Amino acid sequence: MFKLSACLLGLALLCSPAWDPVWDSAWAGPREQAKRMHDRLTGVPPSAAVLDDMAADIAAGRAEDAAYTAMEHSAFYNVTLKNFVTPWTNEERTVFAPLNDYTATVIGMIRDGVPFNTLLSADLLYVGDPDLGLPPYSTDDNDHYEALENGGHDLKTALVATTQSAVTGLPPEATAGVLTTRAAAQAFFVAGTNRAMFRFTLLNHLCTDLEQIKDNTRPTDRIRQDVSRSPGGDSRIFLNSCAGCHSGMDPMAQAFAYYDYDESAGRLLYTPGTVRPKYLINADNFKYGFVTTDDRWDNYWRSGPNALLGWDPELPGGGYGAKSLGRELENSEAFARCQVQKVFRTVCLRDPGNAADRNQIDLMTASFKAGNYDLKQVFAQSAVYCRGD
Repeated sequence: MFKLSACLLGLALLCSPAWDPVWDSAWAGPREQAKRMHDRLTGVPPSAAVLDDMAADIAAGRAEDAAYTAMEHSAFYNVTLKNFVTPWTNEERTVFAPLNDYTATVIGMIRDGVPFNTLLSADLLYVGDPDLGLPPYSTDDNDHYEALENGGHDLKTALVATTQSAVTGLPPEATAGVLTTRAAAQAFFVAGTNRAMFRFTLLNHLCTDLEQIKDNTRPTDRIRQDVSRSPGGDSRIFLNSCAGCHSGMDPMAQAFAYYDYDESAGRLLYTPGTVRPKYLINADNFKYGFVTTDDRWDNYWRSGPNALLGWDPELPGGGYGAKSLGRELENSEAFARCQVQKVFRTVCLRDPGNAADRNQIDLMTASFKAGNYDLKQVFAQSAVYCRGD
């Protein structure tokens, strides 16, 4: 009876999802850890030679070097990074979308170690190498990137950097990183009121939605006319719900006042000095509301509870246009932490779940900022941390 119970207990331990003797860090050796790291970073198994090299680095205490070896595989760029970035480029937040200028630019930035805290402000664009014979980049369609992807070209080598101002006609001061790519305009400037661009930037790059940061203590003086102050005849709804989002969002979304997306032409529009009509619609909802006359933005969330998002004290907290707003957002503590959390989830296949995980997020966020915002380093550190999961 004792032997049977011990046997059953052993089987229970082996089958328990909470404990896997192959991948428990106390059991997994350098080769098992190397394979796990390669699988997580690339989605494919390593060659025998690469596995040997990675295992030797891990055994010698150079696990981060092993992670960089894994990221030399083209699948890190063609699959892992493409799937990592693509949901940021559409409102459905789906991975099932073609390569576009937004996705390609982020992949190129990560490959080249471009400081990621320029993601929302840089005059930067990655396109396919001209020697590949692709259709030229166009502000009217996505043919260039679809040909790049459908042709099976390796994104590790096929992407080259240029500037948006050189190929799109935008003046340098109007460029704002991925916010002014054609894909972002098509997804978030189309129709509506341009508030979508602000909301999805928060979702994708500060890992927060408006409902999470509602603050009814901010002034309501910049809320536009299209927002009713008594929806359904009840002003309490505005005061207790609507104002909590719009009082902070509307002053910042004003940065996009000169941008639009022309559906018929399929391109981003920029009309400096002329506010897009969408900012002035439904004026009769509350005719005493704010009338947008320029692209001046101000961050009311620098005070109150949303100061916890960690705004950079070296920045003024206000300005004109999308580029300066992008700098405000990308230099916040929330932005840095969000990038680290997204990478952790991609590599470790889970969210941080305990004190050790949360401490690791803190360490990687600090390292990310101190390391000139090199996101590839965060992939390496996440793979090292989760190599025994």
